[in-house]
Amino acid sequence: MRSFVPNGLARAAVRFKPASFAGTFVALMMAALIVSACGILLETGARASVPAERYAKAPVIVAADQYARFVTGSGDSRSESADLLPDTARVDAALAGKAARVPGAEGAVPDFTFPVRQGDGTLTGHGWGAHTFTGAALTSGAAPRTGEVVLDAAAARAAKAGVGDTVTLETATGRADFRVSGLAKTGPGDMAEGATGWFADAQASALAGHPGKADAIAVLAKDGADADALAAGVEKALAGSGARVHTGDDRGAVEDRGLGYAREMLTALGGSFGGIAAMVAVFTASGTVALSVAQRAREFALLRAVGATPRQIRRAVAAEALLVAPAAGLVGCLPGIGLAHWWFGQLQARGAVPEAVDLHISWIPLVVAVGAGLLTALTAGWAAGRRPAKIRPGQALTEASVEPLRPGVIRTLLGLGALVGGGFLTVVAARSAGEDAANAALGVVMLFMLAVALLGPLVARLCAELFGLPLRGGGASASLAAANSRTNARRLASAITPIVLAMAFASTLVFMHTSESHVAAKQLRAGVTADHVVTDPAGLPADAVDRATRAPGVDAAVGLLDTQVLVPVGSGGDRWLQSSATQGISGSGAQLAKVQDLDVRSGSLDRVGQGRIAIDKTLATSAKVEVGDTLPLYLPDGTRTSPEVVAVYGRGLGLAAVTMDRASLAAHVTSGFDSTLLVRGGDAQALAPLGKVTDASGYVVEQSTDRELNAWANYTMAGVLGGFAAVAAVNTLVMTVLDRRRELGMLRLVGSTRRQVMRMLRWEGLLVAVTGIVLGTAIAAATLIPMMRGLTGEAPYVPPLVYAAFAGGAVGLGLLAVTLPARAALRR
Repeated sequence: MRSFVPNGLARAAVRFKPASFAGTFVALMMAALIVSACGILLETGARASVPAERYAKAPVIVAADQYARFVTGSGDSRSESADLLPDTARVDAALAGKAARVPGAEGAVPDFTFPVRQGDGTLTGHGWGAHTFTGAALTSGAAPRTGEVVLDAAAARAAKAGVGDTVTLETATGRADFRVSGLAKTGPGDMAEGATGWFADAQASALAGHPGKADAIAVLAKDGADADALAAGVEKALAGSGARVHTGDDRGAVEDRGLGYAREMLTALGGSFGGIAAMVAVFTASGTVALSVAQRAREFALLRAVGATPRQIRRAVAAEALLVAPAAGLVGCLPGIGLAHWWFGQLQARGAVPEAVDLHISWIPLVVAVGAGLLTALTAGWAAGRRPAKIRPGQALTEASVEPLRPGVIRTLLGLGALVGGGFLTVVAARSAGEDAANAALGVVMLFMLAVALLGPLVARLCAELFGLPLRGGGASASLAAANSRTNARRLASAITPIVLAMAFASTLVFMHTSESHVAAKQLRAGVTADHVVTDPAGLPADAVDRATRAPGVDAAVGLLDTQVLVPVGSGGDRWLQSSATQGISGSGAQLAKVQDLDVRSGSLDRVGQGRIAIDKTLATSAKVEVGDTLPLYLPDGTRTSPEVVAVYGRGLGLAAVTMDRASLAAHVTSGFDSTLLVRGGDAQALAPLGKVTDASGYVVEQSTDRELNAWANYTMAGVLGGFAAVAAVNTLVMTVLDRRRELGMLRLVGSTRRQVMRMLRWEGLLVAVTGIVLGTAIAAATLIPMMRGLTGEAPYVPPLVYAAFAGGAVGLGLLAVTLPARAALRR
């Protein structure tokens, strides 16, 4: 460890070369910022929990597994994935009897939660037995029996009903009259649900649309009973039933499904995106450290000439890293915590994370961020300092004066390997579809970026030759800028790489979303052929289709029940479950064709019905099925089925990837009310009592706004990566300009005016920016074209103004980053 203790040489280097080490400090600080923020989000996703509210008085909760378990391979290659189900999986209500007989159990109550329509409003329905653990209590009347309901004050006011009156309610079983047997006040466990109604437990499961099934079973404990012992007893009693037993904060996950989605999103942000962001951050920081070491090649050469040993040079470089990296990491962690707070708060404000989830900040991601920066500095410094430390003093002085023409053989071979790998993945992505294309395309951008970094000097020299041609005839300053760029390719490469990063990643993330949104909106506009679209956030009346059909002038009316299913995609051992938007139609395929044009490519919608579905062509390609094949899938509540594919269509991105009959879906979702009603013919005024009525264009606008969360997520990720790369680019350009003070002074001594020197530097900055923009655009194009062909079947959609803003920003930053430090250097 003594060899890494900062020595006098390292401290002197930091003191007398502050500009070089300031650049290194900024790069390592930004890397720590990115790593710590993503690490905090990842840890929050892994530890996220919400305290039980509804089940606070029930120490043990029994529920079905809310994840679809998908097994691939066999033997040593066997693996199992767990994907959160789109809707609630329910448990056999009869298991409550077994749980109630466990020693220490006071009782076991099946819990039901389902939507109920009351006139133009809605209320939340429960079984009356839930009052034993929620704290709801009668204020008048009696508990409900079959055909009766207990209302809270809000529901009673809305219905203008009291004890003994009859109210008309709509449930999954249809419209029916219920006698009000009592009035009640909600308890602490009812969680401010709004208007609430309680039904007889014997009838509740049928009214919910899931006969014999319960959302969960609440097990109540006798006084003095141990919760863990009770949970163990319940688990043993229900062994083999597939039910899961929950205690503590795990009960909160049962009552709040949003927690599962929050965990997935936070883990994806902190893990998947965080991994890419951390790689980019470390990658850029290592380049800055290497540039800092390379800028002091002359000092290292002089040290070797006066007798310094290779070990002393290596020790000096390592000691410098120990002086700068820990401080930079600690400083970077502070804004990293702030970024994580802001990001997490934005997710909560958009409803992606439950309000009850707290951001978890511990020492782990902070130590990882500081350690990653230190390891990066040590590794990059060691790699950059190997050559000046081991070569002969005379040769070191020569190389310090004249830049080597070619990079190392190993570096060149690795760069060529990355280039070939990126090309291979481009071909793979072009021949794939759906998520296969997207996964391959993500590898493209990473490999091409690695190739640019490793082959940087060669690429920079080639680009300087190519883009420098117009500069040679542009006067003395422009010609000198072109010559400088060709001669100092390593310096040019260090400045180009961050700009390439910024353009490639920002363009890929932003234009991926614009391309998908553009195609989806186009398909939606072409696909909705109905004259009127009726919607209601709480669900349409159960008889909405019948009432619309009877309206004057209506030619066709089809209700849509929107949800999602999980479909196995991929091939061989590389298979996974893909969530696919699904619509359940209330009418026949022929009726659907009158209000919705799915662009059928093969088969016929007329055959859609029980056990027969239609799917989008991209999903068909990903799942390796065609018309006549069976497609195994998981319904929203996890029920497995294998319907026959009877049609393949082309507008699944804008409409729905899976189309099936409504009856096959209704029993597997929480709300059996249609979400959309498409009507051909008739008058909007006659349809107004059913819900909000718009035309096709208005419906398209509303649907487009639902994509805002995905858009915000993509733009935020692009901002984080692009912003980091932009700061790195400015940092690198400032370092290179300040390191050239001697060169700029010589130009002034030989007669160049200050204006000529500044013009030369601006031309160099413009050359760097244009080269970075071209290379970054090429990488983004190589990524986006095959990805979008696989996902949408069309070329990427690039809004000209957005791309112009990216390019203009890169040029502006490049010019600003050379102009300001150059003015400061020329004033001395």
